[in-house]
Amino acid sequence: MQLGFVSAIVPELSLKEVFALAADEGFACVELMCWPAGKADRRYAGVTHLDVSRLDADAVGRVHDLVKKSGVAISGLGYYPNPLTPDDEGRRVTVEHIGAVIDAAKALGLGVVNTFIGRDHTKSLAEQWPRFDEVWPGLVRRAESAGVKIAIEHCPMLFSDNEWPGGKNLAVAPAVWRQMFDRVPGPTLGLNFDPSHLIWQMIDIPRAVREFGPRIYHVHAKDERIDRDRLHEHGVMGLGWHVPKLPGLGDVAWGPFFAALTDVGYTGPVCIEVEDRAYEGSLDDRRRALRQSKRFLEQWV
Repeated sequence: MQLGFVSAIVPELSLKEVFALAADEGFACVELMCWPAGKADRRYAGVTHLDVSRLDADAVGRVHDLVKKSGVAISGLGYYPNPLTPDDEGRRVTVEHIGAVIDAAKALGLGVVNTFIGRDHTKSLAEQWPRFDEVWPGLVRRAESAGVKIAIEHCPMLFSDNEWPGGKNLAVAPAVWRQMFDRVPGPTLGLNFDPSHLIWQMIDIPRAVREFGPRIYHVHAKDERIDRDRLHEHGVMGLGWHVPKLPGLGDVAWGPFFAALTDVGYTGPVCIEVEDRAYEGSLDDRRRALRQSKRFLEQWV
């Protein structure tokens, strides 16, 4: 496995500076954010370290030079929107950009694009599948033709009362993953596995890894802490009783998680995703978060 980080946590850095940071801190790889240029609609979104709309042959050469000079590989390209939004124009633009990210991965010789399935939070689970069938088979065919895997992160994207209970990402749990893979056969569609999202859903993390091991194409390293006092006050039907933390500061059992990854033969990237508000005050704080997380995870990677 190769230890890296998700570039979303350093939006103020240029692409060259991201590689320099990764090299200085001894990381093997970095997942590059590829949002369309423009304003973000939520935290950690809208970060553009690689503008895929301008990736001509010269730009590809510059990226390869950065990789070579820094010794830091690109684990994958990341873009995490809602491709199943009920907004027709928004959905069209989003799907087009996912396609552009797939093309960029092919141009750069990369194997993985990380994204979300998306969801219409106003509809039931069963009502999601017709739009899924409109959007995802075509994207998977495009990725297959490009020789690129699509790794779906399974964050429920549930942040407010008006999104309950579905959130804005369909691919939240094993039962849904099985349906996704049944509807889009073949090895192109898989998972960007993040154990933090399973903690608060009470899903057995090692069991999920062992079942879906062949479908895990990328891994995010983030922890999640259950706030027992808030859970007592509001119950599991409430919100805000679980918070993202750095690896080792939450409730993920990292030893069994990595044991399961090794059991299924996973040898790919493990990228630290910093979403811990206690470490977001400054660039120095976020750099310290990466350093601290790296020290912790080096027990297994």
